[in-house]
Amino acid sequence: MKIAVCVSGGGTNLQAIIDKINSGEIHNTEIAVVISNNKNAFALERAAKAGIEGVCISPKDFADRESFNKAFLEKLDSYNVDLVVLAGFLVVIPPEMIRNYRNRIINIHPSLIPSFCGTGYYGLKVHEGVLSRGVKVTGATCHFVDEGTDTGPIILQKAVEVKEDDTPEVLQRRVMEQAEWEIMPRAIDLIARGLVTVADGKVRISEK
Repeated sequence: MKIAVCVSGGGTNLQAIIDKINSGEIHNTEIAVVISNNKNAFALERAAKAGIEGVCISPKDFADRESFNKAFLEKLDSYNVDLVVLAGFLVVIPPEMIRNYRNRIINIHPSLIPSFCGTGYYGLKVHEGVLSRGVKVTGATCHFVDEGTDTGPIILQKAVEVKEDDTPEVLQRRVMEQAEWEIMPRAIDLIARGLVTVADGKVRISEK
């Protein structure tokens, strides 16, 4: 299975995917390309170090969002990938891309959906919200992407304990280590092995 990984920043989830492909925990999968909207994203350095092609397509280089969306989709299509992985990609996905890649785009979200979802709720803001509301358990969700914001069919979720002395940064790190870096690679592996189907808006995982 050929995948494209879309990133905007440090690429820690990308690194988790690379490591688990190399260890054999993700089966029958290769990363065809890493695409970033940020030319300074450290994720592009991670890709280069792993011998993976990395490209930058930035909205700043286009006159308007429509031109950017067209160029982004054309670049993505040129790699003929089976799955698009959004690993900290802070760009609104073009509707045409969602239609063309229906149930073939997955995202990692740093909370237990439907908690702390929607525009503006990403990264540290999620964890600030968790702590400010006194939530005792948080976690991460890997889901397919649809036209809504964090509303697509859920593939996997994993809970993470919130501790009394947590800061948003400490909690963010724990959620990444204990949840994000585990469930996104596992979701990719399940999809690569043909064990994931979507019916009536819900994910079904078969065990072979």
